[in-house]
Amino acid sequence: MQAPDTPAFVEMTGVTKHYAGVTALDGVDFTVHPGEAICLAGENGSGKSTLIKILSGVEPASDGEIRIGGELMTGHTPRDATAAGVLVIFQDFSLFPNLSVAENIAFANELTEGRRIYSRRHARAVAQRMLHRIGVDIPLNAKLETLPVAHKQLVAICRALACEARLIIMDEPTTALTGKEVTVLLDIIRVLKEQGVAVIFVSHKLAEVLAVSERVVVLRNGKKVAEGDAAEFDAASLTRHMTGRDVAEASPGAFDGSGEMLLSVENLQKQGSFRDISFSMQTGEVLGITGLLGSGRTSLAKALFGLVAPDSGRIVVDGEEVPLGDPIASAEARIGYVPEDRLTEGLFLTQSILRNVAVGRLQEHERNGFLDLRGLVDEAADWLTRLKVKTPSITAPVQSLSGGNQQRVALARWMARAPRLLILNGPSVGVDVGSKAEIHDIIRDLGHQGLGVIVISDDLPELLATCHRILVMKGGAMTDEFAGGKISEDVLSQKLTS
Repeated sequence: MQAPDTPAFVEMTGVTKHYAGVTALDGVDFTVHPGEAICLAGENGSGKSTLIKILSGVEPASDGEIRIGGELMTGHTPRDATAAGVLVIFQDFSLFPNLSVAENIAFANELTEGRRIYSRRHARAVAQRMLHRIGVDIPLNAKLETLPVAHKQLVAICRALACEARLIIMDEPTTALTGKEVTVLLDIIRVLKEQGVAVIFVSHKLAEVLAVSERVVVLRNGKKVAEGDAAEFDAASLTRHMTGRDVAEASPGAFDGSGEMLLSVENLQKQGSFRDISFSMQTGEVLGITGLLGSGRTSLAKALFGLVAPDSGRIVVDGEEVPLGDPIASAEARIGYVPEDRLTEGLFLTQSILRNVAVGRLQEHERNGFLDLRGLVDEAADWLTRLKVKTPSITAPVQSLSGGNQQRVALARWMARAPRLLILNGPSVGVDVGSKAEIHDIIRDLGHQGLGVIVISDDLPELLATCHRILVMKGGAMTDEFAGGKISEDVLSQKLTS
C-alpha cells in the first residue's frame, strides 16, 4: 500500500447535488489515496449512491470541484471516469451472462484500446493475465451464467483491472457471498492495495469491510458527519453516526414453549436440494434456519410455501396437511412468504405502494361484483402506518422507497392477509443498519403476537437477535439445533463452516 502522505488520486471538494429542490449532497469533501481502502457508510438516502454517481460520471454535480489523478474533471462522463481509472462494480456486476469468462474480462479493454476486430487470442491473454494478477483460477471458456456468484464478482474485478483501474468502487460486495468467499474477496482486496489500486466499499455489512479498510467516511442526510481511521470505529459508533442515534439490538428472550403446535414438517425431500427435513414449531416461536449458500436453505424456504415441489414428505399447519408444491394452497393455509430478492420476486416495482399491499386482499373487499375501494385503501394504509413505512405518499411507486421501506411493504402485504406462519427469506438483505434494527423489532413483535415466524438467513447476528431457536443446514440436511440465547456467534459460525 502507498504511504498515507502520497498525493490523493481523487479529490472531491464541496460537492453538492440538487434534485428538484431536494439536496442529495451538501458540500461534501472526499479524497482517495492510491492503495487505500475506504468504507463509505450511511443509511439508504444518505447520499452514498449520489456521491458515487458523480465521481463515476453518471451524474453531474450541481456545485463543487472534482479532480482525478490531479486533473480537473468538468462535465466528465462514465467513459472519461473509466479512462481516468475509476471503475464501479455494481451489485449485479453488469456482466454478459452469455459470454465466456475471457470475453467478459477483455470486452471493455478491447473497446478502450480501440480494437476494431475482436481477437480471441488477445482476449484470452488479457483475461489470463488479470486472473493471475489476483491469484485465482477460473476456466477462461466457462460461460458466465454457469459460475457461482463469488466467481462472477472476481470476473468483474478482473474486468476493471483490464481497464487499468486505479480505483475500484464496490457496491455491496459481500451481500451474496458465504463466509469463506468473503475471506477470499478480502484477501484479493489486500493484494490489489499492495499493487496501488484503491478501493471504496459501499456496504451494509460493516464488520466485513472494516477488516480491510484504512478509513471510514460516514454520510447522513447528504452531509459528511464523520471521517477517521477504521480502527477508531466499531459497530455501535458507526451506527450512531449513520443514524444520529444509538440503535440497541434487543434479544428475542426465552420462549416458554406453551404455544399450540403450529407447523410440523416430516421427512421432506427434494433430490439435489435437501433431504430428510423434519422439524416442528409452535405459535409465537421465531425459528431460524441458516446455512451457507448451497446448503439447501433457500430451496427449503420455497418448498415450505409451495414454490418448490418436494419429492416426498409432509407439511402440516394447524393439524391440516398442506398440498406440496402448491403456493395457492399454502396461502390458503395462511402461510406467507417474503422472498430474499424482493426486487424481482417480492414487489411490483412500478406500481404504487398502496397497490403492492392491497393486491392480496382484493377478494375480501369484493361486494356484489364491485370492489370496496375505500375499505381496501383504508386497510392497506393502516398496515403501512403500523409497520412505519416512511413515504410522502402511498400512491408513489414502490421503487421510490429505500430497501428497508420496500421490505416493510412486502411484510405489510402478508400481514394484511392475517397469516399464521410467516417465512422471511433474508429479511434484511440490502437494508441499512437503522432499518435493519427496526425490522428485527417487527419480527420479535410478530412472535409476541402469536405468529410463527421462520427466518432464513446467513446473517448470524440477525438470527441471534430475533430467533428463539436456530437450525443449521449443510449439504441439504439439518445438522444442528441450538437455543438462540445459548450459543455465541463464533460457535455458530464454526458449526456452519466445519
